[in-house]
Amino acid sequence: MHRFIIVFGMILLSVSCQQPTSNTISQGAVFGTYYRVTYASEKDYQKQFDSLFYRINKSMSTYQLNSDISKLNRNESNRVDTHFVKVFKAAKDIYSATQGAFDPTIGAIVNAWDFGPEGSISNLDSLKIDSLMMWVGMDKVKLDAGRLLKPKGTFLDFNAIAKGYAVDVISEFLESRSITNYLVDIGGEIRAGGMNVEKEKNWRVGVENPNFDGTQSINRIVVLKDEALATSGTYRKFKVDNNGNRYAHIIDTKTGYPSKTNLLSISVIAGDCMTADAYATAFKTMGIERIRTFLSAHPELKVFLIFENEQQGLETLSLNGFPES
Repeated sequence: MHRFIIVFGMILLSVSCQQPTSNTISQGAVFGTYYRVTYASEKDYQKQFDSLFYRINKSMSTYQLNSDISKLNRNESNRVDTHFVKVFKAAKDIYSATQGAFDPTIGAIVNAWDFGPEGSISNLDSLKIDSLMMWVGMDKVKLDAGRLLKPKGTFLDFNAIAKGYAVDVISEFLESRSITNYLVDIGGEIRAGGMNVEKEKNWRVGVENPNFDGTQSINRIVVLKDEALATSGTYRKFKVDNNGNRYAHIIDTKTGYPSKTNLLSISVIAGDCMTADAYATAFKTMGIERIRTFLSAHPELKVFLIFENEQQGLETLSLNGFPES
């Protein structure tokens, strides 16, 4: 009798340890874009995803009037939650590493140029930009026991890092449920864990061409495993002045003016999506040679650039071992 129970128990154990061979997909709209979470499990975690998205929005959405960051920017409150603290600390580190090329306090300038949630400033000129730049600098902002201390005129905007952070939050939630095979995609910011169990292959994602006409085409396919990919570009959100010059929505944190370089698309692979997201934005204002120099000291980052060459049109450049198609 005891022998039968033991053998039967072993059979049950072997069945229960079998890994899922199909994916569950949760998708919808969030943060003004789409999300798609593909993971190897029979359980539906849609409610948990929605709850996590709600909390991140409540913490850091500059498009929600009652969010923590909106109240902070209006100087109505300085209390922040754990999500905010994690993003703030990462932003501080990347601000320091890039010597200010990544700076979430540029928010007031982003608004002034009509690229943010607050609306543009009419008759914007150099004097107005200079007055706003007085409040720019992550070194002016500090955390103190769950409170954020900042100058009255400083406007924080985490839109260049919060989406990547949300990808990490969802990924880490899945891992906390012992789900190691997943692909989390929020508006093109991606983190891949394990493999695609349905195809029995590593996850494959596409890097788009920078098409200004709004069409979509793939420049290359990238294989990801236990890493994240984020892309920042100027080909979907830009302005054209009276002389036909095209200006990016990413503001140069040193000048207060929209970035004007030949870089059109920057894709970064890193260990987590928050890091990849922030560096993809920072690199947009740094230019190709500064990026090369920076990456020589940061082998953990892989970078793919698409840029304009006046003589040859579009060119690409892979740095630090960014994978070929």
